[in-house]
Amino acid sequence: MKKDGEFIYSCGDVDKNWIFAELHIHSRFSRACSKDLTFPNLVKWARIKGLNLMATGDFTHNIWLSEIKQLREENGVFYFKDEIGEFPFILGSEISLVYTQNGKGRRIHLVYFAPNIAAVDKINAWLDTKGRRDYDGRPIFKISCRDFAAKMEEIDKRIEVIPAHAWTPWFGIFGSNGGFDSIKEAFEDKDYMIHAIETGISSDPEMNWKIKDLDNRAIVSFSDAHSFWPWRLGREATILKMPSSGKLSYDEIIRQIREKDFIGTVEADPAYGKYHFDGHRNCNFSSSPEETVRLNGICPVCQKPLTVGVEYRVNALAKKGDASHVNKKCYYKLLPLHEIISLGIGIGVNSKGCWKIYNDLIDKFGSEFNILLTVSREEIFGVIKNELLTDLIMQNRQSKIQVKPGYDGVYGKAIIGGKEISLGDDEKAASELKNTQEVKKKPVQKKLF
Repeated sequence: MKKDGEFIYSCGDVDKNWIFAELHIHSRFSRACSKDLTFPNLVKWARIKGLNLMATGDFTHNIWLSEIKQLREENGVFYFKDEIGEFPFILGSEISLVYTQNGKGRRIHLVYFAPNIAAVDKINAWLDTKGRRDYDGRPIFKISCRDFAAKMEEIDKRIEVIPAHAWTPWFGIFGSNGGFDSIKEAFEDKDYMIHAIETGISSDPEMNWKIKDLDNRAIVSFSDAHSFWPWRLGREATILKMPSSGKLSYDEIIRQIREKDFIGTVEADPAYGKYHFDGHRNCNFSSSPEETVRLNGICPVCQKPLTVGVEYRVNALAKKGDASHVNKKCYYKLLPLHEIISLGIGIGVNSKGCWKIYNDLIDKFGSEFNILLTVSREEIFGVIKNELLTDLIMQNRQSKIQVKPGYDGVYGKAIIGGKEISLGDDEKAASELKNTQEVKKKPVQKKLF
């Protein structure tokens, strides 16, 4: 139930039977990813974030797959066990498809899930006939979207294929550079296999509801996390329902996605995404879609074509038909707690001071999602004793923090009183603070399984 002042599409009070799922992550074997991405680290920080389910990521990489195979399996769910208990995963991976179709170069990322190790072994055996997969957890293949989907269906009809970060200019199914104008154009006669698309950080469900091609498809969200830090992992998530049996299964997870029978999603403000607006990062220039039209798509600094962002692309495809998206799902629109703390106290997200406040809150309330969505203002203030920061946490819950849009690979920036802050891409400082971010008590993991 939504409260007064809450975001119009908010899911309201969190239910104890909801499952916060992060189903698009990577291992330490993917390029541009943390080398500390191990199952113990993933599970530790998933619990701190408030996640209840993850996908393994990168099952095409043999070393990572060997670690996956050590997990206990039950009903297509794989459990990592430590001193706190068991944490569930499903088999997931991402593939980069680079090929030419209709005279245009296509670069598409797909995230996909498999019901068992037997299916994964068949997928990997097939990919071995097409090229190499040992060099990267997210390998690149010259395979079309249609042919990839067809092969997955042939291997096991329970394999679920979802276009990843669907609007990203460079690798999204609808991206302005290398994408398509419709699911049908990309997957041809196999378009019926695509039951959902992933919003990506630069779009949210409301934007996707404008697209007629998505009327009967689910809108899901995951983070494409390249590290386990809580401003990356679970930054976006999909909220599933716990089955009445209390037992989770791969088939039930996929059923909820295919039948649009889940609760909703967690979204970052799309303006925060690196490709929301148009622009050139090297020219330090960004523009709204309206300004881009006025400029005829040309950068006024370098006189070259602008990188067209997500909002422009959504508006363009929205003109292809009147959308009537049914069964719209609720969603929370949130910025990560680290960024809110940094904004409130005026120091970096990786600073000891920021970690101190974060850890104090986690130590008291168990998880970041609990703090962002549930804990009362009075309780939060009782821990941090800071009126401004407490107000910011509550404004974040109500999706009232202004964000200056990101563009051409530059993250958006939160704005309070004229002050801007962005997490940026450099996580080196975080790795240097490993000894400062230990949580005093073991994080609370509610008993779900």
